[in-house]
Amino acid sequence: MAVITYRQALHDTLREEMLRDEDVLLIGEEIGIFEGSYKITAGLLKEFGEKRVRDTPIAEEGFVGAAIGAAMLGLRPVVELMTINFSLIALDQIVNHAAKIYGMFGGQTPVPMVLRTPGGGGQQLGATHSQNIELYYAFVPGLKVVAPSTPADAKALMLASIRDNDPVLFLENLALYNTKGEVPDVVEPAEIGKAKVTREGTDITLIGYSRMALVAHQVAEKLHAEEGINAEVIDLRSLRPLDRQTIVDSVRKTGCAVVAEDDWLTYGIGAEIAASISDGAFDYLDAPVRRVAAAEVPLPYAKPLERAALPSAESLTTAIHQTLDAVGRRR
Repeated sequence: MAVITYRQALHDTLREEMLRDEDVLLIGEEIGIFEGSYKITAGLLKEFGEKRVRDTPIAEEGFVGAAIGAAMLGLRPVVELMTINFSLIALDQIVNHAAKIYGMFGGQTPVPMVLRTPGGGGQQLGATHSQNIELYYAFVPGLKVVAPSTPADAKALMLASIRDNDPVLFLENLALYNTKGEVPDVVEPAEIGKAKVTREGTDITLIGYSRMALVAHQVAEKLHAEEGINAEVIDLRSLRPLDRQTIVDSVRKTGCAVVAEDDWLTYGIGAEIAASISDGAFDYLDAPVRRVAAAEVPLPYAKPLERAALPSAESLTTAIHQTLDAVGRRR
């Protein structure tokens, strides 16, 4: 078992899948000669050639549309969108074409493609380059949306996404690229739509995805060591389909829940999770579901303001304390 970065896990998986299946190709801005803005595709142009590692113009609508056509003809394109913010230029192609072709054509034409794209704040990139707008896509039937938080899950979910016959939006938070974790020598494709309980607990359920799944796990470990609070942690891994059953089963056990997300609070992923808990575990709740999310402002550039606007270990800890205090469970 190797300890590698999230970045390396993605690179290695792309390479392995290109070696395994010659129908897999990469498309995106500066992914070839420049080796990608985040170096995920480093060395792949040299190894596989420009037929399978295609540099594109700065024209997201055009090259996403080209990838959709390639997928319809039997290839398995992996598109790199430099940031999720730029996916808005291709919104029509993603939402009105990639997501709908299979259904509108009566199942005759699958669209097996992956849209890789990083998002998230904390890098001082300004409001238009620091968004978490995954909700736009998790809202759309016909798309699958995954958000791994660890190198091992990045690998397992990328394998699953490339081999899936549906279009998959693959979310990568910028803050995760240099994080490290253990990756088994042999990794099987993950089940898209299956959450993972990363820490068993009895006092409260913490639910997160991508960066905030890691933060939730770290907070849970700290609270257990310092205060004896035994939190269960769920890493969603997939936003569409959403594993409601794992969430409900956990909340029925703990009676309390806090949802942590990097996007905005209103209409967010956390709201959908809270509704799912209300539907499936209302009679088991001892306190209202609390949500921790980003401030509802265009993210500031100034570092102190940016840090204050993003959800953090401190804001999550406060929400946990408030929830447990409300039911008299805090030791």
